[in-house]
Formats: sequence, C-alpha cells, structure tokens
Amino acid sequence: MTEHGHGPRGPQPVSRRLPTEEAAELLALTREIAQREIAPAAAAEEEAGRFPREVFRLIGEAGLLGLPYPEEHGGGGQPYEVYLQVLEELAAARLTVGLGVSVHTLACHALAAFGSKEQRAELLPAMLGGGLLGAYCLSEPTSGSDAANLRTRAVRDGDTWTIDGTKAWITHGGVADFYTVLARSGGEGAHGISAYLVPGDAEGLSAGTPERKMGMKGSPTAQVHFDGVRVADARRIGDEGHGFAIALAALDSGRLGIAACAIGVAQAALDAALGYTLERRQFGRPIADFQGLRFMLADMATRIEAGRALYLNAARLRDAGLDFTPQAAMAKLFCADTAMQVTTDAVQLLGGYGYTADFPVERYMREAKVLQIVEGTNQIQRMVIARHLAGPESRD
Repeated sequence: MTEHGHGPRGPQPVSRRLPTEEAAELLALTREIAQREIAPAAAAEEEAGRFPREVFRLIGEAGLLGLPYPEEHGGGGQPYEVYLQVLEELAAARLTVGLGVSVHTLACHALAAFGSKEQRAELLPAMLGGGLLGAYCLSEPTSGSDAANLRTRAVRDGDTWTIDGTKAWITHGGVADFYTVLARSGGEGAHGISAYLVPGDAEGLSAGTPERKMGMKGSPTAQVHFDGVRVADARRIGDEGHGFAIALAALDSGRLGIAACAIGVAQAALDAALGYTLERRQFGRPIADFQGLRFMLADMATRIEAGRALYLNAARLRDAGLDFTPQAAMAKLFCADTAMQVTTDAVQLLGGYGYTADFPVERYMREAKVLQIVEGTNQIQRMVIARHLAGPESRD
C-alpha cells in the first residue's frame, strides 16, 4: 500500500443502503470520480500545497456542489442523508476536496434558507451550478468560539452597506468567488448581527497570506480583510439583526458535513491499515493474523460504523424537518474523535512505515486533527449537548 491512493473501499455496511436508485447511482459516480480523478494525485498535491480548483470545477459539472438544495435553483434536490455520504467519499479521497464541498454548502445555506424569493432566483443558480465556489466568514482574530462577540462592522448608507473588519480562519480565503459574511450592524451581542453575501471581487476585499498548517496544505485558510467594502442592501440576507440566528442554523448542518468528512478520513485510514497488515509478513505469516492487531482493526471498524450511523441518524432527522441540533453536535464530536483515534491507530499498525510520507496514514492523522477544531471545537459540542440535556448553566 503506497501513498498513491487511499486503497480499495472495504465492504459496505448496512447503514450505507441508499433511499433511491438515483442516490445509489450518484454515490457510484462520486466514488468513480474520487478514485480516478482525486485520490491518485492527492499526496503530491497536498505536499505541494496546490489548491485543486480544477477538481471543484469537475465535481461541479458532475452536479456535486449543490446536492442538498432545490433543483429549481440549480441544486441536486437530494436529502442530506445522500449528500453526506457523497461528502464522505470525497473526503476519503482527499480531505481538501471533501471539506471544501462542505464549506461551499455552508456558504450557500444562508441564502437558500433565509434569502428572499427574488434573491434565491437571482443568485442561487450560479452558486449551486458549479461555476462558483463559496466561503463562510464568521470567526475573527478575537472571536472564535465566542462568535457573538464579533467586531466586523456593517454601516448602512441608504441602499448600501459599508463593511470594515477582519475575518480569520476562512477556508477558501482569497480563492472564493463569494463570501457569506456575518457583521455587526447594530448593538452588542447576538442581536446586533446581520448576514451579507459579498462578491469575491468586491473592491476593498483582500486576503492575507494563507496559514501554514500541519495538514490540508492544499486548502487555503486565511484572514479576509474588509476595508470599506460596499455591499448593496439587496445582498443582505434575512432581517437586520437576525444574522446570528442564521449563522447558528447553518452551523448545525455544517457540523454534519464535518462528521461525514471525518468518517471518510477514518475509513481511508482503515482501508490503508487493513491492506498493509494483510500484505506485511512477520514470523512467517501476515501481521493481520496476530490477535492484538486484529482487535485494533475491529475497534477501528466499529468506531467508524458507529460514527456513520450517528451522522446518518442526524441527517434523517434534518430531512424530516425535526430538531437535530444535539444530534449534529454528537455526530461532529464523535466522528471527529473517531477520525483522530482511527488515524493514530493506523499509524501504529504500520509501525515505522506509518511515520513516513511513503504511506498515506501519517497525512490522514495530521488532517484528522483539524476536524476536532473546525465548525465549533469538540469542547463546544459538549457544551451544546449538555445544554440540551440539562438546560443552560446556572449562575449565582
């Protein structure tokens, strides 16, 4: 097993049964694209830090950039249950691509869910049809987990808003065609925030030097600066002051995207570890014959299957129009932790080879770490879950 790909997919578990024949064909198409166009070059592209814009064009042409949104606006009309499994396949081939699709979907959510009929008709087709790529601007240098404390400001002047401030940790910063931006349009706290859709080529918008990261080097993460960026009021999404609620609604769905990506990375690591242990011989037999290693593989597979079931359950709740906030937090928490554990175990199973760049598992381990941080750290997920169990914290 070499770094040229993530290896053959293992047996498909029961939870991967798809609701329609169309969905099954869609997943088969995704797997074909992932194995033919994405996985073979993933290691070299990541090492070189190359952003795969041409891959996003390809999967956009295949209809994979707008899957969970209505067909009337250029989307795929697929339930989240299907979209997330597509995302898992893309992330298994290369996390930069899977996470990129998740971020793009997140950036489209505000307009799709809260935009006016006229806004959706005018703007969504280009955003969903594969020609454009989006970014989501919530975090700032001084407000990460405390997102309601953001300082980027939007000041109204008639039918135009002027935005000033800096956003941080923005995936696709500097390469996105549009940015969904949360900015303070009123007073302090969560009720003074509004949402805006800002073109990537807006005058006064610029990106800083991409962050130097331990993984996902092909995915640019950068600060985005707004210096007197003027945005028409027609590009404000939802009511003034309702931006934070819009942001939170998007994050619930975005967390499911991270969960699916995490399971994709974990599955790729298990596939690589299984292939290696079946081929590597010690003491006259494959090392997969040794009970200690077999138990590790069994535990890895069990965690992956449990995580997949968790994110699919949350997706089905979302598709049914039911509350899924705690389940989204649980899925993000468990799946990200699973990715970290499984990739670490995969490195261990390969021994010294696992620590080298000749095999993919060290890259999977480095990439898995970020999944415990993005879209709300796993500590924040525990706070969300506890709040739904026991109510808000009491303060004397």
